Amino acid sequence: MDTWSGAEEPEEATPSSDCPICKGAGFVHPLLPSGKPDYSRVIACRCTQQELDKERQARLQRCSGLDLELLKSMTFDNFDWRRVNLLPEQRQNLEEVYRLARDFAKSPDGWVVLQGVNGCGKTHLAAAIANERLQAGKPALFVVVPDFLDHLRATFSPESQVSYDQLFESVKNTPLLILDDFGEQSTTPWAQEKLYQVINYRYNARLATVITTCYSLDEIENRISSRLVDPKISLVFPIIAPDYRSDRRSSQSAKISRRGKKQRWS
Repeated sequence: MDTWSGAEEPEEATPSSDCPICKGAGFVHPLLPSGKPDYSRVIACRCTQQELDKERQARLQRCSGLDLELLKSMTFDNFDWRRVNLLPEQRQNLEEVYRLARDFAKSPDGWVVLQGVNGCGKTHLAAAIANERLQAGKPALFVVVPDFLDHLRATFSPESQVSYDQLFESVKNTPLLILDDFGEQSTTPWAQEKLYQVINYRYNARLATVITTCYSLDEIENRISSRLVDPKISLVFPIIAPDYRSDRRSSQSAKISRRGKKQRWS
């Protein structure tokens, strides 16, 4: 549950005793425009700043929700929009959404809603956005919606290490939120209300958000879908590529067919 804490951990770094700049103090006085030291304040020395940056990067990764190795490995570099067995319009569609996601990752602004069947690539692109931001040292929170609701329910347990408010506020307020598998959650009134509160808060605050879903907007509760389609803040992109696993099945079938022909002619 530590992934969901969202708590700021103290940053500490051990200064280098042989640093020629700070002589092991870990801090220095900045220079004034005149070139003289400003003795009224101190800043971290270069030798400790590097360690602080590493610790901050590690903390961002721990709080990102990308704790599964599969999600960590999903990047723009290994996203294959040139997939085999695609029609030209499907390949063009996949290239367009790839460019869209990559541009969004550089400067997240507004909302992006990725629609498509399971295996079309929307989760890969969403995780790639989060990984790109983390690599740049920027916060991003990747949330699988059914898991988030399970975590939220678990906070009511006396054994929970994270409070309900702590978890809920971290998801509501993170600068970049990725909600994966939206619509796959249970449709209980409680679940619908919690998701509406998150969506509505981020909509009003204009916080950058990425949503992936297998559902059409007509199948999503109207209070939420009306915000997802608002052109002033949101871009809905339907991905028309099929499940990438069908590429593998087609490739395997072709290999089996070729082996069969070879055996018949041998």
